[in-house]
Amino acid sequence: MRRSTGHARDALAWQTQSLLLAYPDERLPEHLALALRVAAGQPKAVARPLQRFAEHAGRTPLPELAADYVATFDHRKRCCPYLTYYAHGDTRKRGVALLRLKQTYARAGWRLGDDELPDHLAVVLEFAATDPAAGARLLTEHRAGLELLRLALSDTDSPWAAVLDSVSATLPALAGDEREAVMRLAAEGPPEEQVGLAPFTPSSFMPEPSPGGPR
Repeated sequence: MRRSTGHARDALAWQTQSLLLAYPDERLPEHLALALRVAAGQPKAVARPLQRFAEHAGRTPLPELAADYVATFDHRKRCCPYLTYYAHGDTRKRGVALLRLKQTYARAGWRLGDDELPDHLAVVLEFAATDPAAGARLLTEHRAGLELLRLALSDTDSPWAAVLDSVSATLPALAGDEREAVMRLAAEGPPEEQVGLAPFTPSSFMPEPSPGGPR
């Protein structure tokens, strides 16, 4: 029973985090109200960051928050929200990783919209909310990239760092090899682009979001 309850609780957290990582629009007040309701039923490590973000976003004018979102996720490569980018960069391997993600979603009967990229953190969290067991595996698989994104957001004092703190609190603590992966990614960055990438990765999968674009 505890396992089932834990999955349900995680699913609520992941759905909420997904919404908070979307481009801020007129639905934001509804999403913030949901975040506060969900936080009330979460462990403190998950709840408090949600509350911090909701408080900040609630007192920030929407145009200002939207501009901050674009400046953070569209213009700072270190804050890339596309998880496969951290491990593979813009390489052929990233194309394979994207296809595998889409196949995972398809096996679960979950379909993406035409404007959604399969490795955007908000998309992965939304999937995790619908299939917690499979979603937990995906999030854990990309644990190093998630941590690097969390640290990059923290370094820039981004309000979305709180959302990443909340995401991390739903996952197991970093293992030794994952810590090493984070250190390597931080030191080296993702792999360089390879010649011949285009045939393997459709342009719609590349991390070039427009303001207010996918998620």
